[in-house]
Amino acid sequence: MTRQTDVVVVGGGQAGLAAGYHLRRRGLDFVILDAGEAPGGSWRHMWDSLRLFSPAEHSSLPGRLMPVQQGATYPDAGHVVDYLADYEKRYDLPVRHGTRVNAVRRDADRLLVEADTGVWRAKAVISATGSWDRPFLPAASNRSTFAGLQLHTVDYRAPADFAGQRVVVVGGGNSGAQIAADLALDGRVEVTWTTRRPPRFLPDDIDGRALFDVATARRRALDAGRPDTGGVASLGDIVAVPPVRAARDAGLLTARPVFARLTATGVQWADGSRLDADAIIWCTGFRPALTHLAPLNLRGPRGHLPTAGTRVPGEPRLHLVGYGDWTGPASATLIGVGRTARDAAAAIARLL
Repeated sequence: MTRQTDVVVVGGGQAGLAAGYHLRRRGLDFVILDAGEAPGGSWRHMWDSLRLFSPAEHSSLPGRLMPVQQGATYPDAGHVVDYLADYEKRYDLPVRHGTRVNAVRRDADRLLVEADTGVWRAKAVISATGSWDRPFLPAASNRSTFAGLQLHTVDYRAPADFAGQRVVVVGGGNSGAQIAADLALDGRVEVTWTTRRPPRFLPDDIDGRALFDVATARRRALDAGRPDTGGVASLGDIVAVPPVRAARDAGLLTARPVFARLTATGVQWADGSRLDADAIIWCTGFRPALTHLAPLNLRGPRGHLPTAGTRVPGEPRLHLVGYGDWTGPASATLIGVGRTARDAAAAIARLL
C-alpha cells in the first residue's frame, strides 16, 4: 500500500524530533519513520558512563527544556533517552518506530520513500538518520591477523566487560578519550591509548554550550565572507569532561602514537616494538548513514551530499538535518539541531 503525505522524516532521533516540532508548527502533514524499536535514537545504545558535554539547560531541543538530572551536572545517556521519549509524546509527533527506510526514489513530482512496512509518497523528505549506524574502521595492516577481540565505539558498554584484560584504545577524539578514561579509572584494566597525533584537550572550562557558540560564530563568518575562524577545531579535539579530566590529571591518560600494524597477539609499532593485547577498541568515528538516498545519485566526496544549508541542490525536495557542520553549525548536537531543523521546515513550507 502506498500512502500520501507532505513530508517524510527519515530518522526519529534528536534531529528527526526537532524537524517534527517545526513541521508541526508550520501546519504540514508529515510522518517520522524510525528504525529504532523505541524512542531515544542512538542515545539508547551509548556506553554506561557517557555524560553530555553540557548541563541539561544547554542541551535542549526546541520548545522543551531538558529537566535537570538529580545529582548530575552533566546528564547521562539514560536521562537523554527519557527526555526524547517525553518530547515525542509531549508534541504528539507521528513517529513510526520499527520502520526501516531502504530507499528514496524520484517519482515525477513526488519522492517515493520505500520502507520495510510500505511505501510513502511525499512532496519532500528530511533525512535525519545521523551516523551511529555507520561506524568507520580505518585501513589497518593485518587486522584479520589479531586473534583477540576487536570492537568499535558502538560496541563498548562498561569496564567490567574487560576486567583483568589488556586493552588498546585507538582514537584521539572524544569517544577515544572518554572510553580510555573509563577503563583506566576502573583500575581492573590495563589500558593503552593510541592516537594519530598528540591529544589536544580543550580548556577545562569549555563545554557544549561554548562549542555551539564557537561553531555558530564560524558559520556566520564564512557566510559573511570573512576569514575562517577555525571553529571548534581551533580549540582542540577533546572536551575535558570530569572523568577525562580526572584520568588526565592522575596521569592515566597518556597517549602513544598509533601502531603500524596488528599481530596475532597485539600491535606493533614502526620501530619494531610490540605490545600484547586481549582487545582493541576502535574509536575511529562514523560516516553519515545515507545509503537510503543512493537511488537519487547525489553522492559527493566521502559520502557527503553537497548541500546549501540543509537543502540538497541536486534534489531541492530533499533536506539533510543533523549530520554535523556540513548541514549546519553543531547540527549533530541537541542544542544545535533545532536551528537547522527550523530552517529545513521553513524551506519546505515555501516549496509546498
